[in-house]
Amino acid sequence: MSTTGGKVVAWAAVAFFVGIAVPAKAQTLDQALSAAYRNNPTLNSQRAATRATDEYVPIALAGYRPQVFGSAYVGAQWAETRLDSGYAALQGSSSLTVAKTYPTGVGITISQTIYNGLRTANSVRSAESQVRGQRELLRNTEQLVLLDAATAYMNVLQNAALVELQKQNLEALREELRAARDRFSVGEITRTDVAQAEASVANAQSELALAESNLNTANAVFYQVIGLRPTKLSPGRPIDRLLPKSEKLAVDSGLTRHPAVKSAEFAVDAGLSNVKVAEAALSPTLTLNGSASSDYNSSLSVSRQTAASATLNLSVPIYQGGSEYATIRQAKETLGQLRIEVDVNREQVRANVVQYWGALEAAKAAIESAQAAVAANEIALRGVREEWRVGQRTTLDVLNAQTALFNARASLVIAQRDRVVASYAVLSASGHLSAVTLGLKVPVYNPQIHYEQVRDAWIGVRTPGGQ
Repeated sequence: MSTTGGKVVAWAAVAFFVGIAVPAKAQTLDQALSAAYRNNPTLNSQRAATRATDEYVPIALAGYRPQVFGSAYVGAQWAETRLDSGYAALQGSSSLTVAKTYPTGVGITISQTIYNGLRTANSVRSAESQVRGQRELLRNTEQLVLLDAATAYMNVLQNAALVELQKQNLEALREELRAARDRFSVGEITRTDVAQAEASVANAQSELALAESNLNTANAVFYQVIGLRPTKLSPGRPIDRLLPKSEKLAVDSGLTRHPAVKSAEFAVDAGLSNVKVAEAALSPTLTLNGSASSDYNSSLSVSRQTAASATLNLSVPIYQGGSEYATIRQAKETLGQLRIEVDVNREQVRANVVQYWGALEAAKAAIESAQAAVAANEIALRGVREEWRVGQRTTLDVLNAQTALFNARASLVIAQRDRVVASYAVLSASGHLSAVTLGLKVPVYNPQIHYEQVRDAWIGVRTPGGQ
């Protein structure tokens, strides 16, 4: 039985995966990452959350600005006066008087805080720290989405290659079954040998169905993360050129640059400002208030009355029930928690870098081992088949050799996938995975644009047209 055709096809599948052959007009990994950067709903949701967080700054800045309120009223008044009849006779007037007026008026009140224990200043600092922290959360989400996209891309490639290998393995086993039946028909082997070949074919059919199911799942995840249907994916390649030169450098980079760590540090800054905001409740408040009003027809004898006032008000808190003290203590405890969270995130980053760096090294070694195993198992299969033909090997020996070759080829495919994914995981764990670092051909989202559009906006309810 000839095995040349099956071997060539099997190696074509592996070659497709590891990057020897690239189909024409294929989707590339960079294109998939660019699509995920534009379309992923999780990333777009985080961008919207970042824009919403930007508004905390103008909300805090409002404490520096005056508050202006206008008022107006219009109404009707009716009054009836009944005098003593004797007194009315002496006065020569009617004992019953009815008065109707239609008073109207307008007014304006202006209030400007002059001092409030630096509550506004610290609120602004807290809001700015929240904005910076949210930007780091956005950067972290970008890293996770790009890593998920790279993983989804390589999973489709891996499962497509495994399906192809399963098909070739099934065809090879069917060929073995046909040969076993032919030899059984002439009495060279027993019915047991045929049954073993039939069992191997049935098992291969089951494994092919499972591989196809896994490929369908991978395709669904690909669409979920990237927003495109996978078609003719070109081989993915590791990004070793972008990685730190050593594990120590990767750890150091992650501890200082990872967005999860930076976000936690900005949260500490915001927490410190929030303590000062809470403490401002114990400080006096000085405000300047001004008002002006005009009233018309307030009585029968007054057609217009105009008033204006300006006051400087000082409010000194003496005791407010104790809630302000509880709020201060709560803010301090929250600050302590946030400082602990910085250490938690640093240790998590350290663990991730070590884990993914080890996975990358393991994948490199696995590729070398799998390549050697494939070459050795091909030679072994050819030898076992020749020995089987002259009766020195059993059918089970041939089936086992075919299975060993398939497993070696599958291991090579899996190792190649792990090699690529681990390189992206290391870059993410060290805090460098981004559209800019990867050089993706996509407009880069800049959160600073929206922030500058809204920071000093005094009025307006429409969201700006920037990013």
